[in-house]
Amino acid sequence: MNKFQKNKDSNNSERKSFSDIFIWRIFLVVIFGIGINAIFFFQLNYDDYYVFAQEINYNNNNNELSIENLLKSGSPILGNPDAPITILDFSDFQCPNCGRYVKNTEPILNETYIQTGKASLVYKYFPVVGFDSMNPALAGQCSQEQGKFWQLHQVLFANQKPIDSGWVSNDNLKNFASQISGLDIQKFSECLDGERYKDHINKDLEMAKKFQLRATPSFIIVNNDGTNPEILTGAHPFPSFTAIIDNKLVEENKQ
Repeated sequence: MNKFQKNKDSNNSERKSFSDIFIWRIFLVVIFGIGINAIFFFQLNYDDYYVFAQEINYNNNNNELSIENLLKSGSPILGNPDAPITILDFSDFQCPNCGRYVKNTEPILNETYIQTGKASLVYKYFPVVGFDSMNPALAGQCSQEQGKFWQLHQVLFANQKPIDSGWVSNDNLKNFASQISGLDIQKFSECLDGERYKDHINKDLEMAKKFQLRATPSFIIVNNDGTNPEILTGAHPFPSFTAIIDNKLVEENKQ
């Protein structure tokens, strides 16, 4: 082998080595990026282990969390508006954790606090889980227009399918709504197709952003007049709610 051939082979080997290193570096960067995005995504929407309760301080001059203002905004409310405690549920109909909360925890909350007049439950739209999440949120408020929100709420969570699988298409949502006794499907369809309540839902999203809510579901538990709010993040079991609500009820009774 002559000197020229040796140099050529050496250069080829170096180029191959450099190319291999470059490819591996690109591969590691891509894997790292995917990992970071996955961690962020699951923390934002699905990590039911990332849960906490915290007191929050905010400017309450306009009493935006008071039951009076929540009623004026048109938010769906379950229970007696005069109840001393208000639970705001920021939720997404496509969220699996929300579905688990609705199945396992909400019925006990309803029986223990809402039906007994100790608390009211307010639904807030937080459609961040998937690309299709706005559709069922719009449908929810269209059903609220006819006083049928909680019925549709139960139907949707009972029929929940994988995220963005097409299960909340407008046609499917109309089919779900048609199962609700007393709901005018023509009015509902016109409301849904026209995206009548998109501004309402965007205001709920703005509220969630203001309070830095980072997961679905998230809850703000507050006194009836909008004071002393506390955040509970994640699909918590019933005892987590009890600890906060009972403490607030004790404080109310002292006043």
